[in-house]
Amino acid sequence: MSLMTRFPAVRLTNPVHFLALGGGLGLAPKAPGTFGTLAAFPLYWVMQDWSLFPYLMTLILFSALGIYLCGKTAEDMGVHDHPAIVWDEVVGMLITLIAAPAGWHWLVIGFALFRLFDIWKPWPIRFFDKQMEGGLGIMVDDILAGLFALVWLQALARIFPDL
Repeated sequence: MSLMTRFPAVRLTNPVHFLALGGGLGLAPKAPGTFGTLAAFPLYWVMQDWSLFPYLMTLILFSALGIYLCGKTAEDMGVHDHPAIVWDEVVGMLITLIAAPAGWHWLVIGFALFRLFDIWKPWPIRFFDKQMEGGLGIMVDDILAGLFALVWLQALARIFPDL
């Protein structure tokens, strides 16, 4: 049974649901968070040459928007943080790629680091994931996972500059 059959209030024709579900990538039957994270790359390709200030302001906007999108979609589904809701992964991945070094291999490393921290949820990520509810609760663990991955990506780029 498809997600849309199980959750008739959720429709990809609804812009809130469309964005929260990563344009449908969150509907992948296996690893929806991993597939949903891929939705960040078209946005990153647009944003990658921006200076830091507009990039960060866009992330703040996307985070605030995500609190609404994820919260509303979860409410419509009747399930807190359903795996199909992936806007939070998109924002977390964009955080990971702040000032990412040039080269596709750094994007792959950033992707792997973000997925690692998002799935593993080391302290304090797991703590906040369990403590917060609603749209903010859905967003916070991915924002933190993105920050963890950002720190590691930047550290690796400094340690291995010729990679």
